[in-house]
Amino acid sequence: MTPHRQTTPDWLKRLFAWGMAKANTADHSTIKLKGCSSYETMAQLKQALFADLDGRVLEIGPGAGVNLSYYPTNIQWIGIEPNPFMHSYLKQEAERLGLHNIKLRLGSAERLEVEDNSIDIVVSTHVLCSVTNLATTSREIRRVLKPDGRFLFIEHVAAQCGTWTRRIQDGIEPVWKTMFDNCHPNRETGKIIYRKCRF
Repeated sequence: MTPHRQTTPDWLKRLFAWGMAKANTADHSTIKLKGCSSYETMAQLKQALFADLDGRVLEIGPGAGVNLSYYPTNIQWIGIEPNPFMHSYLKQEAERLGLHNIKLRLGSAERLEVEDNSIDIVVSTHVLCSVTNLATTSREIRRVLKPDGRFLFIEHVAAQCGTWTRRIQDGIEPVWKTMFDNCHPNRETGKIIYRKCRF
């Protein structure tokens, strides 16, 4: 299995990391959700999804640590982040929140440097749109999870074909993935997860 080849220049990766760190200060209660009957805001969704995390938690692509404020302080957290410029921001955020049992590793979702059947929960938020190979990533997630482990994710997905939103997603995709660390706004992530990845 070959490691993910980074083609984004360092200056752009550094700028992206700075922007992600600034986004940590955003109020998630102001981010409204559409088509979600159970939760009105992103903050409510994350609070519900991450409230009972326990044991060893692996987060793929944690960025600058935007999810850390939702985690219980007693978890054993491992972050696999491919952008090295995110690391200092993430460590600062963990320190600010009083999270001490953390391990941060440089790597990709397609090749997780973690033992088989060793993780209680894998977390991914707005990351699967940017991995190079979603099928390989899903195999890695299954490999590291314990038999009773859970995969928790929040992802944006492609709009329905033929809609104006989808046309816009398709049109901006070449520039978008260059500017935003390989994010594909038109990736049909939901369909791929449910049909092919078999979680």
